Amino acid sequence: QVHVVESGGGLVQAGGSLRLSCTASGRTFSSYAMGWFRQAPGKGREFVAGLSKTGSSTFYADSVRGRFTISRDSVRKTVYLEMNGLKPEDTADYYCAANSFWKGATVSAFDYWGQGTQVTVSS
Repeated sequence: QVHVVESGGGLVQAGGSLRLSCTASGRTFSSYAMGWFRQAPGKGREFVAGLSKTGSSTFYADSVRGRFTISRDSVRKTVYLEMNGLKPEDTADYYCAANSFWKGATVSAFDYWGQGTQVTVSS
């Protein structure tokens, strides 16, 4: 069983920054490809950023490229999503996901999910 937990959400003004954290337990941390998704009210869950199992490859949605950065700290067994230049349209519940290997930037490509953390960006 893989347990995924996110933290770090909150309320921030437009133009501000937040850092989300995610831990995945159950196997050796470096065995997972990781992804961040988000879901705004009334909308479907969409891909935000991803990281291959080795950490050698990163992937971003066009809407966040250049503003968000995904990274892994293997010592702390944590994946981060650094969000800068936040916009009101970034408001959503953010979910961390894990999978044995990188299969793609889709919801169906990840087997393990956290409960989500809320991010609200005020204008």
